Amino acid sequence: MVILPMNARRIFALFVLIFATIACQVSSSISGGTVEPGGVLFQDDFSNPNSGWDKVTKDDGLTNYVDGAYRILVNQANMDIWANPGLKFDDVRIEVDAVKMAGPDDNDFGVTCRSQDENHFYFFIVSSDGYYGIGKISGDQQSLIGMDAMQPSETIKQGAASNHIRADCVGDSLSLYVNGEKLASANDSEYSNGDVGLIAGAFDTTGTDIHFDNFSVLKP
Repeated sequence: MVILPMNARRIFALFVLIFATIACQVSSSISGGTVEPGGVLFQDDFSNPNSGWDKVTKDDGLTNYVDGAYRILVNQANMDIWANPGLKFDDVRIEVDAVKMAGPDDNDFGVTCRSQDENHFYFFIVSSDGYYGIGKISGDQQSLIGMDAMQPSETIKQGAASNHIRADCVGDSLSLYVNGEKLASANDSEYSNGDVGLIAGAFDTTGTDIHFDNFSVLKP
């Protein structure tokens, strides 16, 4: 990722860090059988540090459980880090609460869906200075969908505030909601199913430190 001046800022480039997904047995609740629309397919409040998410520490950053939340810390500029629980879904509605604990407001964080592997998935992000975007990673290409750069919104709470992020991945339709308001929608048909996850990144300034809580995957 790079930051470009003024109205061209936050156009995505090709510099990302991949934290290997560890496919573990998940002990959080996963619904079986028939699930009605709005029903829970998977949920995690991160109170159990063995619920299946990645736990990785490197010089560039880390992913791990902390104080009943899930933490992603990014210690390298122009880099994203993401984590997955090692599951597979078709159409989903993903929700999570996210708060910036430290680092610059010029960051990005959110959720992912339909992850095929570490190089193929969709992402839904906001920033602590009030920007948002929908995008995808396809091999060595990282790009936004339906927009040239991340867009501003007053709906996003800035600074060290908690934002409720929701992403709908239904058919080829991708939608992003923040704090109950729909901010963006896009269409893409490259991925039809896959894992869900969390993502956070830094631009020019390092130290992005995001805590996530109350992660849920619902049937749309």
